[in-house]
Amino acid sequence: MDDIVIDGGKPLSGEVTISGAKNAALPILAATILTGGRFTFHNVPRLKDIESIQHLLVSMGAEFVRDGHTVHVDTSNLKDYEAPYEQVRKMRASILVLGPLLARMKRARVSLPGGCAIGARPIDLHLNGLSILGADIKLEHGYVEAAAKRLKGGEIYLDLPTVTGTENLMMAGVLAKGVTVLRNAAREPEITALADVLNAMGADISGAGSPVITISGVKKLKPVTATIIPDRIEAGTFMVAAALTKGDILIKKCDPSHVEAIIHKIEKSGAAVEVSENSVRVKGGEAINSVDVKTMPYPGFATDMQAQFMVLMSVANGFSVISENIFENRFIHVSELKRMGADITISGSHAMIKGRPALSGAPVMATDLRASASLILAGLVAKGTTRVSRVYHLDRGYESLEKKFKKLGAAIKRVRGGS
Repeated sequence: MDDIVIDGGKPLSGEVTISGAKNAALPILAATILTGGRFTFHNVPRLKDIESIQHLLVSMGAEFVRDGHTVHVDTSNLKDYEAPYEQVRKMRASILVLGPLLARMKRARVSLPGGCAIGARPIDLHLNGLSILGADIKLEHGYVEAAAKRLKGGEIYLDLPTVTGTENLMMAGVLAKGVTVLRNAAREPEITALADVLNAMGADISGAGSPVITISGVKKLKPVTATIIPDRIEAGTFMVAAALTKGDILIKKCDPSHVEAIIHKIEKSGAAVEVSENSVRVKGGEAINSVDVKTMPYPGFATDMQAQFMVLMSVANGFSVISENIFENRFIHVSELKRMGADITISGSHAMIKGRPALSGAPVMATDLRASASLILAGLVAKGTTRVSRVYHLDRGYESLEKKFKKLGAAIKRVRGGS
């Protein structure tokens, strides 16, 4: 496994270009299951999670060709309706094939998913919704087995605004007979991006990006060409990096409307933020102010930015509280930050942080995707050398993160075959 080694203490400056969003690309690639034909997608990031869904689609009979950041998917010969354990165990988002398989193939056999250890994240809401649409569902030997001659529209209330649940049910509903209404739907930009692609394929979806999504079923769809939206979490990570190192970073090819909650908190921390149509510039202030944060479903502060923002608060002036309202196990990075000198106390879903003048470099271990990013940020601002192990988590969701930081002036390198 690779390690990332950082000599901290250098302000970052320059320009960085944001990659395509993993969390938009994954459901859009899963949507190719809905109809046969050749799809083309631009701005697809090079990530382990993209490779995972590639292998899953290929195992079902699809053809998948990558040319740089353009991907061609041909689902004309899709035959298999099974997503086996060996493929699904690597990534929770593999459950996204359940809805489209059921819609097109009339049946699906999908292994219960694996992935990051940041909370239970049950798929009950997916299964309950599919049952309302007429699917016969069984759980046997670690697999979800679902069948329906043709799904029928229905009204579904989601107890929680689950992102993957909303996406799965939206994809199932596009070929259902009649109208499907999703209430308390997730509102993330990735939901809207998926709906835009599905509508381009011939679906009839309205309300994406709001709590109520209406899907009028159609009989057939067609393949399309589309571009993946920029990754708002990667953009937010670089915004924190600028404020943290008191640097000056122009973050290009991002959508500022997707990161408004992050911009608000970054500004309150004392950094200056300049917004244009497709970029955000962050200039760190002379001092870092303490700011309280509560993670919430979009458009609130993203849980995927909680660990990164915690690093910023670890070197802020004063005392701050970060409340995690989405995942119950998402403070597992705290023990590693404390190894670097952070003063953090956990009480249930709250992290109380007393800012310190500086962090100290140390050997630390990544436990999940966003924890990996937080430890690299901590290494960038720490005095001395930080070695982050198990960075395969990082490669699931950030494309060449260490290379981008190096171009901004960081003393950072990847050590192949590390600890």
